[in-house]
Amino acid sequence: MQGSDASYRRTDTGAVLRSGREILLQAFNWESHKHNWWGNLEKKVADIAKSGFTSAWLPPPANSFAPEGYLPQNLYNINSSYGSEQLLRALLQKMKQYNVRAMADIVINHRVGTTQGHGGMYNRYDGIPLSWDERAVTSCTGGLGNRSTGDNFNGVPNIDHTQQFVRKDITAWLQWLRESVGFQDFRFDFARGYSPKYVKEYIEGAKPVFSVGEYWDSCNYNGHFLEYNQDSHRQRIVNWIDATGQLSAAFDFTTKGILQEAVKGQLWRLRDPQGKPPGVLGWWPSRAVTFIDNHDTGSTQAHWPFPSDHVMEGYAYILTHPGMPAVFYDHFYDWGNSNHEQIVKLIDIRKHQDIHSRSSIKIFEAQPNLYSAMIGEKVCMKIGDGSCCPHFCYFPYGEADYMAEISNYQATPTALGGLVCKPAHWLGFLGSRFRALMAISCVRFRGPYLDHKIRKLWT
Repeated sequence: MQGSDASYRRTDTGAVLRSGREILLQAFNWESHKHNWWGNLEKKVADIAKSGFTSAWLPPPANSFAPEGYLPQNLYNINSSYGSEQLLRALLQKMKQYNVRAMADIVINHRVGTTQGHGGMYNRYDGIPLSWDERAVTSCTGGLGNRSTGDNFNGVPNIDHTQQFVRKDITAWLQWLRESVGFQDFRFDFARGYSPKYVKEYIEGAKPVFSVGEYWDSCNYNGHFLEYNQDSHRQRIVNWIDATGQLSAAFDFTTKGILQEAVKGQLWRLRDPQGKPPGVLGWWPSRAVTFIDNHDTGSTQAHWPFPSDHVMEGYAYILTHPGMPAVFYDHFYDWGNSNHEQIVKLIDIRKHQDIHSRSSIKIFEAQPNLYSAMIGEKVCMKIGDGSCCPHFCYFPYGEADYMAEISNYQATPTALGGLVCKPAHWLGFLGSRFRALMAISCVRFRGPYLDHKIRKLWT
């Protein structure tokens, strides 16, 4: 078992953000509802905990008009296409035993009605808990409420969060998820749809341990070409975080958009004009949840997929960098044992070297085919097939306890991405003047190999 019950039950909504040591698993994809999901996940809880994840994001728990869960209707009915309420509670109990927090997917921008009301639309909720009338639906989506405080989610009644009775009911439901059902964390779906000040109110009312919002809009493109400067895009995400009272993190869609272009031979994108990472993690890393893909961008929907032949380079980046990384279920469990093992090794390096959301970063190179950086004055990493010599990794100060060295490769130099310095040379640079840590966290630039050996250099 992992950790203590006391740490599991903590309700200080700022403790996790202050620590910055979260590693999330998105524990589903778009097809999960077809596969007895709560029972399937229960079998994986021990492995999820052993791998180092602190929180597992689960699909929406409530009854839904669509099997994936994103068209909710009866919020208090948690018998869904993912499994029964009994199976869900058993899963959450097992996660509690292993000290992996359960993150509920909170879909409160919109709600499918049960009966027709104003204008002949299904904008009433008669016969079920939270039996709202048309006042709970925004006027711009067919209700008698006020105009939306965000963007519309078309084709379904959007909830009017300006109504006090609506906010009271939603807060009570969120408290029920926390205190009765057993969820600890929240992920706010379609966070563009309503004002972030209401997210602040819901967090303050329900007191989740950790919250993250999905504020997803388009990056800046010139035709089909991603522009280098994405400051306006990340600024919108930063503004959303700030308006939640800084209580919620946000998924770093800016970093995803840049990174998935960068790995195609455009690694120069990974350093902004100020020498920092170009996404939200470069401006506000303690609130940035970095990721490669999710159920919308990848999976069978594939709205904005990360290049499949570069996924491990993506994980080498986010799992060694500041921010709070999230791993996608498909990459961890469906893409073979090799991917699973490589991601676990990267997580292990992150934890052993105590990389966290606020870790310092110094970017050494950002060229078309080479990116290298030092994180936390502890970990050096490189992606791309460009050549670099490791002298840049040494610094004449600091006390480091571990060195990670490349070892046991069964690959050709090409598969190693053109690495020019052999492990012995890396070790050879160590002298009496330098007591430093080097951890090359992923050398899978073209080939499928990744191996690490952590050994203690000093006691």
